[in-house]
Amino acid sequence: MDATSAAVLAGFAGLLTGALAVVAVRYSERQQTSMPPTVPVPALPAGVADVLAVLRSSAIVVDSADEVINNSPSATAYGLVRGKELVHRELRHLARQVRRDGVIRESQLELSRGPLGQARSFMQARVAPLGSDHVLLLVEDHTQARRVEEVRRDFVANVSHELKTPVGGLGLLAEAIQDAKDDPEAVERFASRMQVESHRLAQLVKEIVDLSRLQVADTLHEPRLVDVTAAVHEAIDYSRVGADAKQIEIAEACAPDLKVFGDEDLLVTAVRNLVGNAVNYSEAGTRVAVGGRLVGEMVEITVTDQGQGIPADEQGRIFERFYRVDDARSRATGGTGLGLAIVKHICANHGGDVDVWSEEGRGSTFTIRLPAAADRTGSQTNQVASSPDHPAYPSPTTQGAPQA
Repeated sequence: MDATSAAVLAGFAGLLTGALAVVAVRYSERQQTSMPPTVPVPALPAGVADVLAVLRSSAIVVDSADEVINNSPSATAYGLVRGKELVHRELRHLARQVRRDGVIRESQLELSRGPLGQARSFMQARVAPLGSDHVLLLVEDHTQARRVEEVRRDFVANVSHELKTPVGGLGLLAEAIQDAKDDPEAVERFASRMQVESHRLAQLVKEIVDLSRLQVADTLHEPRLVDVTAAVHEAIDYSRVGADAKQIEIAEACAPDLKVFGDEDLLVTAVRNLVGNAVNYSEAGTRVAVGGRLVGEMVEITVTDQGQGIPADEQGRIFERFYRVDDARSRATGGTGLGLAIVKHICANHGGDVDVWSEEGRGSTFTIRLPAAADRTGSQTNQVASSPDHPAYPSPTTQGAPQA
């Protein structure tokens, strides 16, 4: 091979090597463009997911970018997590503080609930580092506890206010008697008024005690079989004197053999409060009907009057403590505003409820519903009387009974 041929061959080899290098570079660039480098995501410590699943608190785990990588179902239900996002700025701020200094933090937060942000939830948050790259948030809803505390404070304030009236009245009447000691007629008049105020005070204290006792969850320690018909009859007897004084007829019609499990004294109190209200808020010469029947698996006790009725916008509040539709008339009739609250709690403690139908000018009907006691065969007693057309069940011309 001469020198010219060798040079040509060497040039060709160099050209081929250069072409291969260009192809290799192009391929490398294409690979880098189509397959970006992946950064390994640190894994959660072993067993964390299993622990989150059984926690009662809403649990959330976020990474270094505040992205949610695991959470319990309740965190989504409470609106704390949406997709991979931690919804509330306050929680994100806590997570960043803990990630920065590694110190466990606790905080009470008032967070908006829902997209409109009008409802508020009171949350207790505990935030702690989880490994080197994650933060764990445990959030508990204390909204119900906060509301219970607010109700308790309102109750104490209401009790204090309600007690001031009769106590202050008794003090003024005592001073009036002392000043009028030489006037027998004035002394007799003031003493009579003192009896009214002392009776009202005693009634108020009694109902406050009854309501406080009913609010204890385990009021019914040993429920016993209660004859509803007998309880209704006893409750009506308490109101006979007041009804006769106003010439109000009390019509009683209960199906026989109605039974529930519970506390007989409390059930008598519930029906007595409804019948007493019906009498107190009815005009003279009208009629109050009290009935009982079995409807499916529930015993229904109804108290109906022909009174003034309850405005529609007031009916949702009449079972609140100390709430009165007509405050002046309630005081005139001795009402404390606790009667229907007591009825509501008695029904709840027996696994039942109470509701009202009313129309202004036509009267009102209050209905107590309680689970019927089953006989030994497992079926409810007195299925025959479950029909509204049964002759034992009253058919009043109006429905109703007003507030305490």
